[in-house]
Amino acid sequence: MRTYAKPVAAVTGALALAATLTACGGSSSAADEKTVTVYSADGLKGEKGDGWYDKVFADFEKQTGIKVKYVEGGSGEMVQRALREKSNTQADVIVTLPPFIQQAGSKGLLQKYVPKGADQVDGADKAADGTWTSVVNNYFGFVHNKKELPQPPGTWEALLDGRFKNRLQYSTPGVAGDGTAVLIKAMHDFGGQAPALEYLKKLQANNVGPSSSTSKLAPKTDKGELLVANGDVQMNFAQAKSMPNLGIWFPAKAGGRPTTFALPYAAGLVDKAPHTENGKKLLDFMLAENAQREVSAIGGGFPARKDVKPTDANAVALAKIIEGVEVFEPDWADIDENLTAYVDAWKTATGS
Repeated sequence: MRTYAKPVAAVTGALALAATLTACGGSSSAADEKTVTVYSADGLKGEKGDGWYDKVFADFEKQTGIKVKYVEGGSGEMVQRALREKSNTQADVIVTLPPFIQQAGSKGLLQKYVPKGADQVDGADKAADGTWTSVVNNYFGFVHNKKELPQPPGTWEALLDGRFKNRLQYSTPGVAGDGTAVLIKAMHDFGGQAPALEYLKKLQANNVGPSSSTSKLAPKTDKGELLVANGDVQMNFAQAKSMPNLGIWFPAKAGGRPTTFALPYAAGLVDKAPHTENGKKLLDFMLAENAQREVSAIGGGFPARKDVKPTDANAVALAKIIEGVEVFEPDWADIDENLTAYVDAWKTATGS
């Protein structure tokens, strides 16, 4: 992948928390007023400092003087962290995959703010009440090791074969956005919750076990520790630049077509954010035309704005990846309402 400006302090875990403690409750030092804290699902920051976030955050700091403090984890993990801090808010902006951005809204973690350019985002990719807007479009998918498994399995049923025992892993539903997507896609492809759980119960015999972060599975697949794992097109396409053995594919039910669904990175302004105005500026910046044009070329994703139509080599390759794949739209309202029940049923079925 291309190398750009030195990434802005991308600290995680305890370091990031320590860095943000001074920003609590809206009272902060003068120096801290020039910061904005982002809680985000993984995938948009490059492991070598060459991701879309790296470029956008560096450009944002150069243009505004506002430093981005970055905290990364699974989508569900980020929402739960923000929820725990609700009485002492640390984050200004939260970026997660569905259905966790809807969950953040329903739990009162977001305040209404419609970024500039949001009028060019499709209605399905933003909240009707103005609490969140997609900044990078994306699709759910799987990866396989092209060296040891030149042709992907093709179907869900093929993954039950003994050769995948302890060579297959998917991230945890309810914790990771892409892990939750496994459950959503299985329910769609198999025609309901019961048959999907019956299948996933069988698949558990080959599954390595839980993973809170989907991005950790791609390196294992590239090295051959895993033959197959879940992921998403944007993240895995970006990772494939430095992981040559990664191949992207979409499972189908036996006799059916391969399917996927949109899984955008959706951003919202956190309620009672310590630096609300800085959060607004960052959301505007991420949705501006310049940043959106770089989504495919740098981030390996799809622009959220429909008036931005990139023609770079990555954009062409990405279009080819999803060519011929059926794209369905999940019932996000139902998933938001029943997510806990669905995840609990998955835990029971798989013994997780």
